[in-house]
Amino acid sequence: MSDPEWYYCLKHHAVEARDGCKAEDRLGPYATREEASHALEKVAERNEEWDNDPRYHDDDEGDSADDRDGVGPFGG
Repeated sequence: MSDPEWYYCLKHHAVEARDGCKAEDRLGPYATREEASHALEKVAERNEEWDNDPRYHDDDEGDSADDRDGVGPFGG
């Protein structure tokens, strides 16, 4: 038997096994029940990291050269 997978259900705010709610209502899979129980904390940490990542953060939103000349980042 394989190791169980655990999920965090966004609808019920609870940890569930694989046969729980539908995928669109869950985060995971996680290796342990404990890890799944901290899913929302992990999401918040990752969002904070991404919000502060200089590769994805523009201080002058809407004022890039691409926006001014009407050409997007992919040349169109």
